[in-house]
Amino acid sequence: MPGKVIMAEADIRRALTRIAHEILERNRGPEALVLVGMRTRGVPLAVRIATKLEELEGISLPVGALDVTLYRDDLANRSLQLALRQTEIPTDVTAKRVVLVDDVLFTGRTIRAALDAVMDFGRPECIQLAVLVDRGHRELPIRADFVGKNVPTSLDEDVHVHLVETDGVDEVIIAGSRGGWING
Repeated sequence: MPGKVIMAEADIRRALTRIAHEILERNRGPEALVLVGMRTRGVPLAVRIATKLEELEGISLPVGALDVTLYRDDLANRSLQLALRQTEIPTDVTAKRVVLVDDVLFTGRTIRAALDAVMDFGRPECIQLAVLVDRGHRELPIRADFVGKNVPTSLDEDVHVHLVETDGVDEVIIAGSRGGWING
C-alpha cells in the first residue's frame, strides 16, 4: 500500500513494551487486569502486550477479543451485510481493571461502542484504553490512557496498521485518502 511508513517493526515493538510498562506502573502490578483487544488488529496487540507483561511479571493475564459491530451508533448508515465476529471475554470483568486495546484511535465512536459492550459483561472497577496510534480528530470526549505514538493527521489522510498476525508485516502507514504518498 503506498504511503509513508511512520512506524516500522522495531518502533511497534518498542511502543508495545513501553505501553506494557506504563500499564504496570499505573495499575501497581498486573493483579486484577484483563486485556481486551478490539477486533481486528486490537486482538493481536492485546496478546503482544499480555506476553510482554508475562515476561516482566511472570503472571499470565486473561486476554479477550471484542466485536463492537452491534454497539455502533452508525448501524442505520451501514450495509445490512455486517461482518459479525465473535466476542470472547475469558473471565468475569466485574471488579477487574479492564484495558481495552485498539490499533488506531480516531473519532472515539468505536471506543464508545466498546465501553457499552464491556459493560454487558459485568461492572469493571475501571476501564483503561491502550492504542498503538492516536491520530486525533475526536468527536467524543474520549482519550487513551496509553499511546504508542501520537500522529497528528488531517481528515483527508488515512492511518493503516499492518501486523504480522493479520497482514504479514508489522508497520504503520499514513497515506492520503486516495492511497497516495504523504510527503514529509
